[in-house]
Amino acid sequence: MKIVLFGPPGAGKGTQANEISNIYELPHISTGALLRKHIEEKTKIGLVALGFIERGKLAPDDIVGEILREELAKCKNGFLLDGYPRTLPQAELLDTITDIDVVLNIQIDDESVVDRIVNRMVCSVCGKNFSKKLHSTEVCDCGATLTLRKDDTEEIVRERLAVYAAETMPIIDHYKAKGNLVDIDGHGSIQQVFKRIQKALNDQSKNR
Repeated sequence: MKIVLFGPPGAGKGTQANEISNIYELPHISTGALLRKHIEEKTKIGLVALGFIERGKLAPDDIVGEILREELAKCKNGFLLDGYPRTLPQAELLDTITDIDVVLNIQIDDESVVDRIVNRMVCSVCGKNFSKKLHSTEVCDCGATLTLRKDDTEEIVRERLAVYAAETMPIIDHYKAKGNLVDIDGHGSIQQVFKRIQKALNDQSKNR
């Protein structure tokens, strides 16, 4: 299946993306990681992108689209696209590259997002996240110290939520019109949310 995963900051997209990728054996594609790879390998398109980034600008959509087109061509049995598209022009560009089977839209209310993020402790070694409300120590399972991110303040989180809503609502409407958007309740445990995702993907698979 060709899947796009949506959700606001703090919705648990990263965790769910890993679960989906592992269970369904789909490559988990991040445009940010692809862009960094091209820059590190000094490919022609990576050097062009670096020129924009060094001037404090984002890589243009057509450059990211070209990198994505090249990567998706390798994915013969589907993929999971996380963090892209972020804007309506990017969604329209993606339409020219490939068809999407299902768009999973993880939904969670703003207050829950704020509560999750301001209480989030992160391991700099293995990348795991923990809630300081639920985790009794400031030590990760791997033994490393857990820390709070400097930008995980309520003010910054609410700003990020506002930007997310402004940018993604047109994209959600875009996929609703196509009939391949599925809303997923993002409240509850990781396992509860993943069960809802599994049901949505299984239902979608039956309808293909």
